[in-house]
Amino acid sequence: MSNVTLFGFPRSTFVKVVGLILTARNVDYRFHDTENEMYLPIHRERHPFGRVPALKHGDFMLYETNAIAAYVDDVFPGPKLTPQDPRERARMNQWIGNLNWYFYPEMIYHVSHERLVYPELGIPGNDAIVQRAMPNVVRALEVMEKELSDNRPFLIGDAVTMADYFLLPTLFAFALTPEGKQTLPKFPLIVAWDNRMDELPSVVLFNAKQPPRAPIQHAREWVHHHRPAA
Repeated sequence: MSNVTLFGFPRSTFVKVVGLILTARNVDYRFHDTENEMYLPIHRERHPFGRVPALKHGDFMLYETNAIAAYVDDVFPGPKLTPQDPRERARMNQWIGNLNWYFYPEMIYHVSHERLVYPELGIPGNDAIVQRAMPNVVRALEVMEKELSDNRPFLIGDAVTMADYFLLPTLFAFALTPEGKQTLPKFPLIVAWDNRMDELPSVVLFNAKQPPRAPIQHAREWVHHHRPAA
């Protein structure tokens, strides 16, 4: 039985980031669905801020995606997802920062939640939140398109790194929204990158293990403490 457990709810983009990295690093892990535990003390023991993901490796508990990803790449045997070259490693970390600050907040908090997560629960989406976000979404996509303009297959170069796995789930969720379906085809290099990522054996394996999409029930509480102001 695996001594690695990933805690989170299946549709979380950051939980998917860790799952993708674990799969790419050939780490056998167990998934523990926290959907019904997010606001209970048992989950606060895993993550003191009540978020996801969290990872348990033996008797070691860790939370926060960046820390978990770096730990997985450091600890487990096999080819690393972190470049050895300092400049390539810096670029990888730059793109992880881009995802955390410029892609995820706009594409997920402001667009995906309003177009998908809340309506699936019978909560109307707020057009003003989406419209305010879209110029920032377009700018982020323009920067990524330019990064890929030298025909490199992945964000940092010829080899996939953690940066690619950080970006993939956010772009997947954004692509499901009306704005994503309208906007992403305007960025052919990003579309080609996404297709290459989807064809990686580790991504195919990870996606095959995902449960059917279902509403995020605990997101009803996000309206009160997690939603951007209109």
